[in-house]
Amino acid sequence: MENKFTLNDVIPASPEQIYKAWLATDGHTKMTGSPAEVKTRTKGKFTAWEGYISGETLELKPYTRIVQAWRTTDFPEGSSDSRVEILLEAVKNGTKITINHSNIPEGQADDYKQGWNDFYFKPMKDYFSK
Repeated sequence: MENKFTLNDVIPASPEQIYKAWLATDGHTKMTGSPAEVKTRTKGKFTAWEGYISGETLELKPYTRIVQAWRTTDFPEGSSDSRVEILLEAVKNGTKITINHSNIPEGQADDYKQGWNDFYFKPMKDYFSK
């Protein structure tokens, strides 16, 4: 089974709006509808979904790219962090967001793929449509 995937969708907001929200405690909380804490810098730690997700920001390219070490409380003990790359590209109706998620523990990729759609893309569309 693959331990990586790529997903994308269009969010009705600018790359700058999404980038800033993703990397801010208040913005991340509002756009997902669930508590988050985010340190807005490289090597900054973050948590989301009431601590279910945690990690560290590894690379930042303003308004276009965020790379994070990422894990959930469902990762097997001793497993390394997965890697999430978020790419933002301005398109006609907002921003094409692409998630490249790799190094996922065996057997968990399908759950996280669905999770990105249900717990990020959908609430982000709702939030930025207001």
